[in-house]
Amino acid sequence: MALQHTIKAVIRPGEQAGFVAECAEIAVATQGGTLDEIIANLREAVELHLQGEDLREYGLAPNPTVIVTMELEPIRA
Repeated sequence: MALQHTIKAVIRPGEQAGFVAECAEIAVATQGGTLDEIIANLREAVELHLQGEDLREYGLAPNPTVIVTMELEPIRA
């Protein structure tokens, strides 16, 4: 099995305010009030979740990159 070099995350608007980020491959979710804050929180949450873990158990190659996509609210005219 080939190891993945990326962890995919989606950022979407929070239910009431701010933003929520969730990773697809690992059980990480976080929130923040601004885009800068959510990116910083996501990076920290991923690092803490994987700290001391054998990344191969998650199907990940060493030093994976986090790829972020953002979900926006539909535009209403």
